[in-house]
Amino acid sequence: MTAPQEHVRERAFPPLIEQMGGVPGIIASTIPVLVFVVTNVAFDLRAAIIAALASGVLVAVWRLARREALQPAVSGLLGVGLCAFIAYRTGEARGFYLPGLIYSAVVGAAFLASTVVRWPLAGVIWHAINGDGQGWRRDPRLLRAYTFATLLWALVFVARVVVQGWLYNAQEDDWLGVARLAMGFPLVAIALLGTVWAVRRAQRTSQTA
Repeated sequence: MTAPQEHVRERAFPPLIEQMGGVPGIIASTIPVLVFVVTNVAFDLRAAIIAALASGVLVAVWRLARREALQPAVSGLLGVGLCAFIAYRTGEARGFYLPGLIYSAVVGAAFLASTVVRWPLAGVIWHAINGDGQGWRRDPRLLRAYTFATLLWALVFVARVVVQGWLYNAQEDDWLGVARLAMGFPLVAIALLGTVWAVRRAQRTSQTA
């Protein structure tokens, strides 16, 4: 393997995280949710909505000031705005978490379906971001690795729907907020680590075969 090829493989993973705003960006995306949960418990829904929106704006400004990618900052702010709008219109704190529940259900179903048709989304997205094409599907080892990674991501989204959906229906607004935080960045980190491990293991096996 040539040095440029090795460099490409080493760079195969950071761009995915960079597209999500980097590790600081992923963590920062939980701040409006944390602010909403704490403010709703300490004060009331109206104060929580205002505080979440304000924190969302501050996070977006902070990302732009750090010269991070515009897309994560804007999409994060729009997401907070949508959640706040639904909470305001429904008059219930649990409305703030409804978009996230719907998103998890749709994405989880898409990840599961992609494994059935043998186009695991973990691989499709990964190589699309890096501009490597979809030739990886011809390698059975990589196909199995990305299938494993896709199922791991699907498990994350399905777990969110099951746990948070139950709390949503039970109208346990405070616990729903706690579950949203607990099943956010920690589960994303586990899924990312699982993806990196599976794909790098498959790549090493392909190189020695």
